[in-house]
Amino acid sequence: MHDGLVAWLRAAAERLHEEAPALTALDQAIGDGDHGINMDRGFSAIVSMLDGREAPAADADDSAATVDLLRQAGRTLISTVGGAAGPLYGTAFLRAAGAIGGDHATTAAVYVAGLEAAAGGIAALGKATEGEKTMLDALYPAARAARAALEAGGDLAAVSVAARDAAQAGSDATIPMLATKGRASYLGERSIGHRDPGATSSALLLATLAATVSPGD
Repeated sequence: MHDGLVAWLRAAAERLHEEAPALTALDQAIGDGDHGINMDRGFSAIVSMLDGREAPAADADDSAATVDLLRQAGRTLISTVGGAAGPLYGTAFLRAAGAIGGDHATTAAVYVAGLEAAAGGIAALGKATEGEKTMLDALYPAARAARAALEAGGDLAAVSVAARDAAQAGSDATIPMLATKGRASYLGERSIGHRDPGATSSALLLATLAATVSPGD
């Protein structure tokens, strides 16, 4: 699980670097205009953190190493990403770390618990909920889809693909929404017709995770 997390973080950094101009363009329409830049900076810092840390010992507990890495990633995002994205995504990683430290039967169950906790952490910190044109419009549907896939007997690949597809649909659904939370809410009805940058980056992260654990789908 630890090695898979490392692979995902590195792949996510590459994807966010590629998509930074597009994310920034989305944010220029309804936000501060820096979401792509900030996400690229934050995940580049995570890669630097990965490059500088010692690999866990061969006999180290994989679950503990995974929790520790999630916490390091969360703290890195909080300290390096500007705007709201740093605290929100950083909190998501920290909450996920707290959730997966328990006793879960499968890796798929760990994924679902982490995703649900991440979404809940963002909602609590941002005092937001679904339907307000935020990243939660991608993350909450993703968490529900992942839970449903798990309860249907799905493995990690099936759960991650379900989350990916629901997150993308949730991101798409933000386009006709009226923003009622965050900087975009200042625009009122002018926010309608624009895709939410945070929902887009959330969908990108979950798509990259799905590609990491299930590259054939």
